[in-house]
Amino acid sequence: MIDLTSSGLQNIVVEEAEDGIYTVTLSRPAKRNALDAATIEAFVSLFSALPRQGARAVVVRAEGDHFCAGLDLVEHFEEDRRPEDFMHLCLRWHEAFNKIEYSGIPVIGALKGAVVGGGLELASAFHIRVADHSTYFALPEGQRGLFTGGGATIRVAGLVGKARMIDMMLSGRIYKEQEAVDVGLCQYLVDDSESKAMELARAAVQNPPLSNFAICSAISHLQNMSALDASYAESVVAGIVNTQPASRSRLEGFANKTAARIKPKV
Repeated sequence: MIDLTSSGLQNIVVEEAEDGIYTVTLSRPAKRNALDAATIEAFVSLFSALPRQGARAVVVRAEGDHFCAGLDLVEHFEEDRRPEDFMHLCLRWHEAFNKIEYSGIPVIGALKGAVVGGGLELASAFHIRVADHSTYFALPEGQRGLFTGGGATIRVAGLVGKARMIDMMLSGRIYKEQEAVDVGLCQYLVDDSESKAMELARAAVQNPPLSNFAICSAISHLQNMSALDASYAESVVAGIVNTQPASRSRLEGFANKTAARIKPKV
């Protein structure tokens, strides 16, 4: 096992908080946490290691006033990449974000300020997104003469629908506050996104790890299958998860009427 808290990941700080919960901090506040090539490589390395480190949940946060302003446009301009070079860079973005989405670990984003372009692509790979009242979402690629390359056509379109995504790119439309929740860009709108994200992480780690693994990997895989294949695969996953030893005591409590009832808070 490697010490992720001192492994030299560029532009990312990793801390182990409690109960297997890790905090991952984007640490380029002077650049509004824009994603350069080194940061993407750090995400690839980090989310390759976390599942093997016994991580049970991850909260992703950011230093400064903004979560992430997207692709580092200064680096992109200075590199003056050839088409095939930028294509390979995009494939590394896909590698990083796929490792997040399919990690099997609950990944919760504590969002604030700008969540735009590649920053929204990063956030859309999280399993839960918590926004505060400063948070705004946008895809300004059209105005920059660019096109999304980190999975927005897959994940953001999956969240808000094709028509809304096209509108965001063509018109520069910005979503924030309750409207962002209503269209699916985030699930929570709170005063303190970091506190809420940690609360959700603490709730998630109360679940059996195998259940979380299925929730945070199988659902995304099933969405990529035909309905017939997905129904079969779902049955296989349910057969494994629903007969795990960790379920027995919980099921016994339900059968004996000693388990807490599911009901809304008053």
